[in-house]
Amino acid sequence: MGGTRALIALGGGPSPVINSSLLGALERCLDYPDRISKVYAAWHGIEGVLLEELMELGCMDPYELALLHVTPASGAAGTCRYKLGESREEDFERILEVFTAHDIGYFFYIGGNDSMDTADKISGLARQRGINTIVTGIPKTIDNDLGDDRFTLIDHTPGYGSAARYWTGVIQSVEEENRGMCVSEPVAVLQAMGRKSGYITAAARLADPDREIPLQLYFAEANHNLETLTENVNRELMRSGRCIVVVNEGFDVGDLGEARDGFGHIEYGASRTTAAQVVVNHLNKVGLRARGQATGQVPGILQRAASIFRSTTDMEEARTVAAHAVDIAMQEGTGYMATLLRKSETDYCIAYDKVDLRTMANSARYLPKNWITSDGLDVTDDFVKYARPLIGNGWPDIPIQNGLQRFARLNRVFVEKKCKTYIPVGFRP
Repeated sequence: MGGTRALIALGGGPSPVINSSLLGALERCLDYPDRISKVYAAWHGIEGVLLEELMELGCMDPYELALLHVTPASGAAGTCRYKLGESREEDFERILEVFTAHDIGYFFYIGGNDSMDTADKISGLARQRGINTIVTGIPKTIDNDLGDDRFTLIDHTPGYGSAARYWTGVIQSVEEENRGMCVSEPVAVLQAMGRKSGYITAAARLADPDREIPLQLYFAEANHNLETLTENVNRELMRSGRCIVVVNEGFDVGDLGEARDGFGHIEYGASRTTAAQVVVNHLNKVGLRARGQATGQVPGILQRAASIFRSTTDMEEARTVAAHAVDIAMQEGTGYMATLLRKSETDYCIAYDKVDLRTMANSARYLPKNWITSDGLDVTDDFVKYARPLIGNGWPDIPIQNGLQRFARLNRVFVEKKCKTYIPVGFRP
């Protein structure tokens, strides 16, 4: 018989709906009172586990907990980019020590590829040590790069639909701006998140499915560079007099003075410059085939933190897939991630299933080549058909107090520590 308490942790970058998954997991845990006596959340994800900073969610104000569903990003419980690699055996041993000390029988990890890899390692090590902690993954990433190109592991990741909806609204607004200012600022350059995968950039097309806007998309998967971009933009300027350009943050423009996060991934927001700025500088240096200059915008974390642009479909799916993860833990045991799959190619309908953590940890998905037009500047109608249902309809209902959005504020009181003080390997000099 394993422990009777559940622990939920967030991993990696946040998403607009990550708290919906936190709430969904909590709610379903409470549906198993005979097997789960208490539910904890780790403050700042796996770092909170290592530091033994655990909050008991059952002691929180129910109103604040309910607000998790309408609260974006990860300020309520915290997340981190702490890498648990092969050289950090001490950290893994510490995690199991904390699990044992606090009677953790169920561990739910909300995250992407790296988080699923961590969850898989913890699950395997717990089995080796004879510790009956069931580990289950809950998918999350705005990049939509978790899974396989055939969409048999997961149809889309919670978080992507809201990021896509954000770009739908941004492009509609930029179109109005560009149309009015094109005599002075004919080219608007924007940068979308996505290191190696172009799904977020592709979402810009959802703002204009009839292809009436002079819009060019530059994916990480396409073989464009500054020279071909310049040729394409100037061709559009000769035709339309203006052009809106969206580039992946990973678009190849040369050295950006790249900074890297705790996982070793390039952190574009911390790098010396951005792909969008390089593109703007280049266009203005070589000259435009129109009067005026190119201007640039980098929305950055707003793509994953703007509450009003969240997709209501995304919110509900994030909540439901997390609840399903708890059912998997109860019925199937350790080593799985909850997933969602599309049941029909015509009418949008999702079925919830499971997949091995190891399979997901090794997965990587890119924008399919058959969804990119032959000139590499747009997506096909098949992509629009795939992505359109994910952005939902209508606006999320967000409580307003004194003119401000009311987000969840959990009481950050940690349960009593039972282990010795520990310094994570990654914190050491």
